Amino acid sequence: MTISSISRYAVLLAALITPTALLVTPSVSFIPAPDRVPARAEEGWATFYARRRAGRRTASGERYEPAALVAAHPILPFGTRVRVTRLETGKSVVVRVIDRGPGKRERRRGFVIDLSRAAAESLDFVRQGRTRVRLDVVDSASNE
Repeated sequence: MTISSISRYAVLLAALITPTALLVTPSVSFIPAPDRVPARAEEGWATFYARRRAGRRTASGERYEPAALVAAHPILPFGTRVRVTRLETGKSVVVRVIDRGPGKRERRRGFVIDLSRAAAESLDFVRQGRTRVRLDVVDSASNE
């Protein structure tokens, strides 16, 4: 076999494989959230949404409103209500999950939830930017 025939063979093989690979490779945005809600409490870091996110659509389709008691969680179904307790002070707030987050990089660093500004103000950690929290599911969503 010559170099040019090997090159033509490689191009032909790539043309056949690529469309098939695209059909069977799932998109990240297509992966649904799990049906089951974690039964145990979760602990880790919490942070809050940046101001520039105000008014933008979240993963659930709702618009983010900084004054609402809402949050982003990587796996809990949209509409799930979660009690977020600041471990340092014992203050707590109940938020509703409307978005996905924190991202993979943040989860590896121990972040478990992103809160709205109103929730961060309720827990009194806006100046620090992050705080250690415990999450307890109050009410799981029935519509997802």
